[in-house]
Amino acid sequence: MPTFSKNEVVIFEEESIALPAGYRAGGMHCGLKRKKLDLGYIVSDVPATVAGVYTTNIFQAAPLLVTQESIAKENMIQAILVNSGNANACTGEQGLIDAFEIQKEFANELGIKEHLVAVTSTGVIGELLPMDRLKAGIKQILHEEHEDEANFKQAILTTDTCIKQIAVQITIDGKIVSIGGAAKGSGMIHPNMATMLGFVTTDANIAHEDLLYALKEVTNQTFNMITVDGDTSTNDMVLLMANGIADNNQLTKEHPDWDLFMNGLKVVCESLAKKIAKDGEGATKLIEVQVGGAFSTNAARAVGKAIISSNLVKTAIYGTDPNWGRIVSAIGYSGVPIEPNTLKVSIGAFPVFENGLPCPIVEADVKKYLELETIKILVELNQGEYNATAWGCDLTYDYVKINASYRT
Repeated sequence: MPTFSKNEVVIFEEESIALPAGYRAGGMHCGLKRKKLDLGYIVSDVPATVAGVYTTNIFQAAPLLVTQESIAKENMIQAILVNSGNANACTGEQGLIDAFEIQKEFANELGIKEHLVAVTSTGVIGELLPMDRLKAGIKQILHEEHEDEANFKQAILTTDTCIKQIAVQITIDGKIVSIGGAAKGSGMIHPNMATMLGFVTTDANIAHEDLLYALKEVTNQTFNMITVDGDTSTNDMVLLMANGIADNNQLTKEHPDWDLFMNGLKVVCESLAKKIAKDGEGATKLIEVQVGGAFSTNAARAVGKAIISSNLVKTAIYGTDPNWGRIVSAIGYSGVPIEPNTLKVSIGAFPVFENGLPCPIVEADVKKYLELETIKILVELNQGEYNATAWGCDLTYDYVKINASYRT
């Protein structure tokens, strides 16, 4: 068994949800999409403590309602069933009936209680699930040929161009603890959850209340700090399962290794969030906005979100146009009281605005920097000691093409 230094977080870029002990995953094509995999699962060998965060959209899809109701019974689940190609959102009473039905079908296949199955869907809004295809798929999905973690990561995708995965390992109480994650998301991405599904597994032993605290805290620093297009979906969900198989002493906020666990969880969620932002529909660049010197964390986050949400900033970066005025304008309407004469803005290593005035720049040098795949915008407010980082992407012609023909 490998050993790590006490405070080390070891990253595995090619691993994800099956690295933690006691989990398996798979996926298959059941006919919701034309050819691609569209039905996936995660199963734990034992019931796992679970925490979830969900979209703030008032039109929460049927599977979210079913999953939240189920989790509330014991704060535990043992399996997750995911379909892509159909969101089962805005489908009324029948949508709820269908979500409960597929939950029951999968629970029967596993031989576990129905409420131990979380269900989630992603895809086109307003269409009923093709239940005959789903039921047939559920009957087959646990077959050996479908059990492959790679299949799961493919089955959850919609307009994504790549899978999103990562895993880490840490040492807690002398035990190797693993945390793995997989996600989907490319469009309808905005702070406070968007068209993204995130699945995180760990073999850590941790109580529900502390697990939920950890997920909410880390989500506010990661998934809630990304945007692609300003749209918040009906189906967003992040679920974190902890099955305790690592057999560490139960983690709480008072445990001496609590900060290490939080750091490991943040590494996983931040990596997934950045991959979602980078894979924005039609995107060519990842934009990272670092805000420092704020009078509160919320103020720093608000400024960062305002910048990455600005279509004018996003299009300027796509066009490699060092138009710092768009950045300053976004800061000005962020809702945060700003002192213009103390503000400093840089694009990469190039200061562009300071003390209320533009900085002299060699425009060709900044344009060359903006040709890179990752662009950093640095904002120093000089009003305090708090900071935050936000992530987004450029806005391209292809974004319009993808979404103009999404249903066809």
